[in-house]
Amino acid sequence: MIPVTLKLIIGNKNYSSWSMRPWIAMKVASIPFKETVISLNAADFKAKVGAFSGTGKVPVLIDGDVHVWESLAILEYLAEKFPAAGLWPMDMAARAHARAISNEMHGGFLPLRRLLPMNMWRPVIKRELTPEVAVNVKRIEEMWSGARARFGQNGPFLFGRYGAADAMYAPVVSRLRTYDVPVGAETRAYMDAVMALPAWREWYDAGIKEPWVLAEDEVDWPTVLKA
Repeated sequence: MIPVTLKLIIGNKNYSSWSMRPWIAMKVASIPFKETVISLNAADFKAKVGAFSGTGKVPVLIDGDVHVWESLAILEYLAEKFPAAGLWPMDMAARAHARAISNEMHGGFLPLRRLLPMNMWRPVIKRELTPEVAVNVKRIEEMWSGARARFGQNGPFLFGRYGAADAMYAPVVSRLRTYDVPVGAETRAYMDAVMALPAWREWYDAGIKEPWVLAEDEVDWPTVLKA
């Protein structure tokens, strides 16, 4: 049994997309950790998180005197510390492709993020897309189908086995579902596979029970819709 030495500081499970990424990767890979949830609107948020992260943002992974912030950096650290977890594909070409699309997610898709904030408890209600967001969605569908066609033959995820790239896109799956974004059958099948994970359900169940409401992530504000 792996001893529980890792600590993960995260924000609201209902809203914090960046927090979800390392959390779900660790859960699926059976990497044990203790979590601390701090609401993004907590008065002492910056003080608490800033003690471990230079950015004062979540998520932050703590491993003894090692502090790692930024979701993708955390995933890279975990991949090195737990190579048997297979967070990146073994094949070099697949691994390069997984890293490329993960970095594209990390640095892009701002229109989609702004129009479709992650909100686990909102009922599935369609939101009209702007042209910029439609372009984002098209690109994401192309990346997912391209990875699946080239490297996903041995499982339902982007590279067959669930890994870091899937974790990076987990919040996008949530966004596409929540706002009833029209997608193709292949994209829908991939989304269904992700949402069928026990780790997904654990995060979702915790998120919808949280007491905190963040107005900036409630697109129907001042109404707060809960499924």
